[in-house]
Order: sequence, then structure tokens, then C-alpha cells
Amino acid sequence: MSLQVRIMTPDRIFLNEEAEEIILPTNTGQMGVLKNHAPLITALDIGVMLIRSKNEWTPLALMGGFALVKQNQVTVLVNEAESAETIDPNEVENSFTIAKTKLEQAEGQKQKVEANFVFKRERARYQVIKQAKKM
Repeated sequence: MSLQVRIMTPDRIFLNEEAEEIILPTNTGQMGVLKNHAPLITALDIGVMLIRSKNEWTPLALMGGFALVKQNQVTVLVNEAESAETIDPNEVENSFTIAKTKLEQAEGQKQKVEANFVFKRERARYQVIKQAKKM
């Protein structure tokens, strides 16, 4: 038996499939989940989720949310999710560079918080494209 992984966004079920292993981007760092993992609920940060099925890794960009692990079922509730197929490789590199520059130039607490959010989102999307090319 493996893990049943379901990723849900506010408007749809983004993914519903079996996997041998997943790595989640939690607020305290990356967390791996294998079958028979202890039950838990964790907050998710903006970042890359990795899913291993049939010895192949699939990267997905998650935009914050929560994950519930219970009885070999992983339910991920996120604001938004993207796969490498839905991200334009030419656009994402430019967006990442712009977001990085805006974060470096941000002044004041509000600007820094907003720029950091955009930067983390674009970094996750950029990392998905880079990891997808390697796999």
C-alpha cells in the first residue's frame, strides 16, 4: 500500500493520485512523508512539494495552506497549486528576477511583506521549472 495524495485548491481538486513518498514545504522546513506516517496536521509555506511515484519525482508549486496526514492519506489544502506543465519557463525566470529586485528595493514594513510574498511565490514557480528539467 502507498499514500493516497489529494491536493485541493478553493476551486478544484488539483491532484488525486497514489505516491510512495512526498516532501512538503512546511513553515519550519521540509517534511517527508512515507506510508504509515504518524497522524498530523501541519501548516504549509509557499514552496515546492515533491511527489515520488514509480521512482519518478514530480515537483509542484504550493502557495501556502495546510496538510493532514492520516491513515496513509495525505490531504493538502492550498490557496493555489501549479505544475511544471502550467508554468511558462520563459516568463517565470523574468518574473523571478523582477520579484527578487523588488524585494531588495522594498522600503517600509508593508512593502517588504508584500515583496517577500511575491518573491516566495515566484521562487517556488522557478524551482518547479528547474527541478522538472532535471528529472
